[in-house]
Amino acid sequence: MKPRVLLLGAALWLLILPVPAQADPVFPAGLASFADAVVSFDPVIKSGQPTAPYRDPSRALGAPDYPPLGYVSLGDGGTIVLQFTDNSLTGSNDSAFDLWIFEIGPDVEDTFVRISKNGIDWLEVGKVFGATSGIDVDAFGVHAGDYYSFVELRDDPNEGANSGDTVGADIDAVGAISSAPPVQIPEPATLWLCALGLATLVARRR
Repeated sequence: MKPRVLLLGAALWLLILPVPAQADPVFPAGLASFADAVVSFDPVIKSGQPTAPYRDPSRALGAPDYPPLGYVSLGDGGTIVLQFTDNSLTGSNDSAFDLWIFEIGPDVEDTFVRISKNGIDWLEVGKVFGATSGIDVDAFGVHAGDYYSFVELRDDPNEGANSGDTVGADIDAVGAISSAPPVQIPEPATLWLCALGLATLVARRR
């Protein structure tokens, strides 16, 4: 029997692959819990692997949908950065899982995980050891009230197969169990204008 993922608020049950030794995650924010945008995708492609059908990074967005839809393979050591836009990841002030990675496929492949508030400064939060599994971000100094919008996943090249059509971690979805309101991330141009304005103000005072 396949376990179910309950999305409170959306009243939606999703079927996923069996999750050994971990309870089914509950996402109180419903469909808003899941990553919405691909910031960057840097797969490691060797001899054409992973093959083209498994290089679509948008497959990692939204709620888990495998099967029938697909997933993205990172390649042997590849990286993907995803962003929450209609919510953010936060801590729970306890030892419960806050972030859930839906990694699927026949091969168990480890993935390093980092999170960021602004897409520039990153906090390493360990790794998931293949298959669908969660991370307690509180264990890395994150607290309720700390809002993170970005998640980086990097395949561990020393674990799992080093070749094949779907080589590397296979990502179906990334969800924030501990979800908070979205954070406004300034555009690079806005940051530049703010810096220019500050420099002008300092020059005038001098």
